[in-house]
Amino acid sequence: MMSSSKLKSVDFYRKIPRDLTEASLSGAGLSIVAAFLMIFLFGMELNDYLAVSTSTSIIVDNSSDGEFLRIDFNISFPALSCEFASVDVSDVLGTNRLNITKTVRKYSIDKHLNPTGSEFQSGPISDAIKHDEEFYEEHGEGSVSLYGRNFDRIVNQHQILVVNFFAPWCYWSNRLKPSWEKAAKIMRERYDPEMDGRILLAKVDCTEEVDLCRRHHIQGYPSIRIFRKGSDVRDEHGHHEHESYYGDRDTESLVQTMEKLVASVSLESKRLALEDKSNKTSDAKRPAPSAGGCRVEGFVRVKKVPGNLVISARSASHSFDASQMNMSHVISHFSFGKKINPREMSDAKRLLPYLFRNYDKLSGLSYISNPSDSNANVTIEHYLQVVKTEVMTRSYKIVEEYEYTAHSSLAHSLDIPVAKFHFELSPMQVLITENAKSFSHFITNVCAIIGGVFTVAGILDAILHNSMRLMKKVELGKNL
Repeated sequence: MMSSSKLKSVDFYRKIPRDLTEASLSGAGLSIVAAFLMIFLFGMELNDYLAVSTSTSIIVDNSSDGEFLRIDFNISFPALSCEFASVDVSDVLGTNRLNITKTVRKYSIDKHLNPTGSEFQSGPISDAIKHDEEFYEEHGEGSVSLYGRNFDRIVNQHQILVVNFFAPWCYWSNRLKPSWEKAAKIMRERYDPEMDGRILLAKVDCTEEVDLCRRHHIQGYPSIRIFRKGSDVRDEHGHHEHESYYGDRDTESLVQTMEKLVASVSLESKRLALEDKSNKTSDAKRPAPSAGGCRVEGFVRVKKVPGNLVISARSASHSFDASQMNMSHVISHFSFGKKINPREMSDAKRLLPYLFRNYDKLSGLSYISNPSDSNANVTIEHYLQVVKTEVMTRSYKIVEEYEYTAHSSLAHSLDIPVAKFHFELSPMQVLITENAKSFSHFITNVCAIIGGVFTVAGILDAILHNSMRLMKKVELGKNL
């Protein structure tokens, strides 16, 4: 019996006699409050357990994409012709790549940025176009001068009209002038314009006929255009379907080209439109731009050092009027690194909703410059500082992305205006990792919540119950 009583003394779960327990309204209210508090705290703990927490650190860039970085872009230039639009890349290590075409596509667009046709095929332009040796010699006028008032009439009078759009101040126009006039004289002697009418060589001074040259999207001098009667009908965009000549400019080459054009036209059909334009176009002769603007899109790969991506008008055998060049542009897309698919972007945003806010920071922005006497030769520059961000979960890497800040300005230039994107990459990267959470820690916290609330509620109930009993005894003593 003695050993049994000693054993009972270590009972931690002693039972309260039934005659000492009683239900009360205050106890019921406190129990309900305690139950709701347990549910609320359990929900808070469960939400914290299910929520994703991350830690951020700064480390030296250890990119898996090597020493090269991809730049994707889609930029519209309302006043830059695809004929001369060039994408160039340079960096501080001396890399200088001009007129990149392999990974770049160009589309002619109107002033509303709408495409006017399929992809513009610029093709190769020789850097060493042949001219006559002595271009300062005296020469007569063999070609016909055209003006805005007689241009359409002359076009409709000849099966083929070849026009030299030039500027008197232009070096290349002056190099072309003697051979052009010689070739025009030779063709007039062989094919009299009055008796034959199959071909005529003409010229337009773009410093005097500004509107006429703008109508035909002339931006570089000299520009040689080939118009064909009956095939050069204006469409809804207000342009002619004609060709540009990019071949040699010496007299012999010009005459040979004109002879080939005449060979496709029979004397009997000189009043009919030329129906067959399906012959393959040589490198020297390609379709002229159908509009005055250009959308440039594609990608380039650059070294991970400070450098420049430059879009401008470029040609080794044409001159440009810098005061009339307008490099206004609208950026539809500009990003660094490989493209991120929607699923990867969704997974990353689940971890960090603020990600990708600066992934394509320049998207949708417009930079407009209107050339005038006080606002000419304007270069638009963008200074981009690029930082790599890497997001990793407990099991695998979700995404690598490059975010950047952008500062843009309009600056007057002594040279041909350009659109320049100067980029500088940080040697550090941001590493975001998902923090692991223990299920046992979650269970421990839940038990602590239940036990803690139950204990505190019991203490409060005892205090409340004893206080009420004491008050009753005091009132009973007063009544006696």
